Amino acid sequence: MNDTVAMKKRISSKAIREQQNIAYLFVFPYALMFIIFIVVPVIAAIGLSFTYFDTVRTPIWIGFDNYINILTNDDVFMQYVIPNTLKYAIIVGPGGYILSFLLAWMLAQLAPKIRTVLALIIYSPSLTSGITMAVLWRVIFAGDNSGYLNSVLLNLGLIVEPIVFLQSKEFLLTIMIVVTLWSSMGVGFLAMLAGILNVNQELYEAGYIDGIKNKFQEMIYITIPSIKPQMLFGAVMAIVGTFSASGIGVALSGSNPTPQYAGQLIVNHIEYYGFNKYEMGYAAALSVILLMIVYFFSRMSFKLFGSKDE
Repeated sequence: MNDTVAMKKRISSKAIREQQNIAYLFVFPYALMFIIFIVVPVIAAIGLSFTYFDTVRTPIWIGFDNYINILTNDDVFMQYVIPNTLKYAIIVGPGGYILSFLLAWMLAQLAPKIRTVLALIIYSPSLTSGITMAVLWRVIFAGDNSGYLNSVLLNLGLIVEPIVFLQSKEFLLTIMIVVTLWSSMGVGFLAMLAGILNVNQELYEAGYIDGIKNKFQEMIYITIPSIKPQMLFGAVMAIVGTFSASGIGVALSGSNPTPQYAGQLIVNHIEYYGFNKYEMGYAAALSVILLMIVYFFSRMSFKLFGSKDE
């Protein structure tokens, strides 16, 4: 009897080990790619941030000099890049996130066929590359009579001469925000729409029995708590997308740095030092600062929408 029990335990243990090995085998390709394309570059960037590296000569160790220069000597970073990035992130991040949720929630109230068509229309701008979008918006905001917006304003008599919107310190960042919000309904929007559509309908019925009186209360007390994982995913995607944005400002204005640094974001600053001035060590230090900013806001999102075990 004891031998039979022991044999069953050995067979069970062997089966568990085999299942674990199969699981590791499936995870291995992803883990390998993650290490090669995420972990190694991050470690390399952290290491290079403490060096002077011009891509030609061997990196020279300089300690914290790059970070000190960023915080004390880089006037462009402190006067333009940080304010522009924060303004852009505060408006585009929460603004796009809230807009994604509200649109997803409103679409969920519609009939399936209408919902599908509208979801495709809303999602489609996010599929278009930033450069392609910039081509479209550059025509709209062109700084001569051929620009659609200038043409309308001139015909209405609101201006007497064309405004060079994309070279203007007053307008460039605002245009970048508008263009980004227009194309911000991406996978986060789809995730929240899917989450709302899969909320158990019995919860809504129970809620109305317990005293919920309108759609707003239904959204606050039932919908949002029920889709916290999707809300968290959307928040992280919004944060990463917002702080990693750069191409739209350069594509709209046609230069890096942007005119009068009006649309200069932290990623533009990294690209400028890395690929224009070939100061890779300095660019790596800027990248590490960006990584810490993204990590900080991501942790805030986990605190808001993550479970207590996370």
